[in-house]
Amino acid sequence: MSLRVLLISGLGPSFLNTHALEGTLLEEKIAPGVSSAYARMAGRPVDLRQFRIGGEHGTPLLRPWLGTAPHLPTATVRSILEAHDIEYEWLSIDAIWHGNAEPPPGRFDVIGLSTTFVWDVASLAKAVRWIRDRYPSATLVMGGQYSNLKYAQILTAHPDVDFIVRGDAEAGLPALLAALGGDRDLSKVPNLTWRDEQGHIQAPPVQYIDIEAHPSPVFKGRQQMVPYESMRGCPFTCKFCSFPAASPQWRYKSAEKIVADWSRYAEDNGAELIRAYDSTFTIPPPRFKRLLELLPALGVPWEGYSRANTLGTREVVQQLEAARCRRLFIGFEAMNATALKNMDKKVTLAQNYRAVEALRGSSIEVRASFMAGYPGETPDDYQLTHDFLVKQYEGLFNVHFFMFSDETMPVWDDAPLFDLDVTNPWTWKHNGMDSFTAQRLRSETLLAARWQSDRAVHDLWQPAFMRPFMPGISQPANLRLEKALERLAYLVKDLGQDEAAAARCRGLLAELESLGVSTVSDTGRAPELVQGSRVG
Repeated sequence: MSLRVLLISGLGPSFLNTHALEGTLLEEKIAPGVSSAYARMAGRPVDLRQFRIGGEHGTPLLRPWLGTAPHLPTATVRSILEAHDIEYEWLSIDAIWHGNAEPPPGRFDVIGLSTTFVWDVASLAKAVRWIRDRYPSATLVMGGQYSNLKYAQILTAHPDVDFIVRGDAEAGLPALLAALGGDRDLSKVPNLTWRDEQGHIQAPPVQYIDIEAHPSPVFKGRQQMVPYESMRGCPFTCKFCSFPAASPQWRYKSAEKIVADWSRYAEDNGAELIRAYDSTFTIPPPRFKRLLELLPALGVPWEGYSRANTLGTREVVQQLEAARCRRLFIGFEAMNATALKNMDKKVTLAQNYRAVEALRGSSIEVRASFMAGYPGETPDDYQLTHDFLVKQYEGLFNVHFFMFSDETMPVWDDAPLFDLDVTNPWTWKHNGMDSFTAQRLRSETLLAARWQSDRAVHDLWQPAFMRPFMPGISQPANLRLEKALERLAYLVKDLGQDEAAAARCRGLLAELESLGVSTVSDTGRAPELVQGSRVG
């Protein structure tokens, strides 16, 4: 029997954090009072979106990012279905979260829901209700990280969920669809979890595929950026991350297979950038060493996630540059031993510092992440992270206020150790601090780093625009450019609009001009700036 299958997948529910941009020149709609304050201080209109490269009539400095990138879990499942000649339709999960996509009409026999980017009970319940309201007679099948971890709770709480495919979908999904369209003998389906006739949950052991032998996902048409998965699972046990538990058996592709895949994406899809989404692309060490030998000849730019302890020498960084590494996302998380120990990060403070020094001044853009308020961390502990960012760090960074948003994080097991008292994901306290203190400390760090450090740039607003902002200049020079833009955008919000702020405004405009940016708006020419006379 031919089944009509609908795959629903995509990113999880999200809410844009635009609050931090309110009252700045980066807000989508700049408040009239903010615009007039800058005009008074500068002696002319100041509009970042009117700034140009190459003269007054040149290219906009802030060019909106209009590109699209394939969604890796979606591409993976679609490749599985197509490899087995299974006909299906696809619907973005945005239809559930935001209602911005129309569900396909007609009757479907099977609905497949990816839970890779579903984080909690409420989101899953919303998705199940949405599907049942529209496709009440369809068989509902789930797969992905959340259902891998929460399969028993899901099948107990949601009678409408018929099956959960755990582990690798390559093994279970085609077999399940074949059974549903044939003799319905579920005993032939690997990695399947279901209720038997007595309502008991059946969850046989998970079987894993050989990802080295199995074909990597296929992408259709031209793709400027191609996402990539070089491993499944993770050998580390960071307690803020549930990723390893969803795929307990760590497996990884060889350097040779990675290079062959990337070469195919460059040839078949015109890929100009590969983004490796692995939790840590720079492990294991033998594979990393081999990649550094093979990738220079391939010549395809790439970016990925790394741990600090794999980047301890300038020699390794130079090899990464030769291998066309463009950007590294590094989870430093904290610059104090207490938090690193509580997280079970398995990276030392010394290794964090060595990585920062090795990367300093290189062509590789670093995007570093830190946390404020991990259980057990005190304000004195966090002060070490604050001081590091303000006094020593160079590159893009963000400090994340710790939240208990993911119900599958191992940190929940440490509740007695840290006296956790959690009201909701963003309201909590533990034996080190409470959530209000953590938010205050984070805000203080962002403010201090903005104005006291010339090298640390808050990574928040940049992804909305094409980068680098000014092609043809070095990574350190672009970092200086971003710093000047950030300071100018936040000037009124942070420092007000007195004469000291006005002098700073004029100085930042002059700095941008010295970097080759035309700051003249098409709403007004730049007159002579008269000190002190334009501040209201």
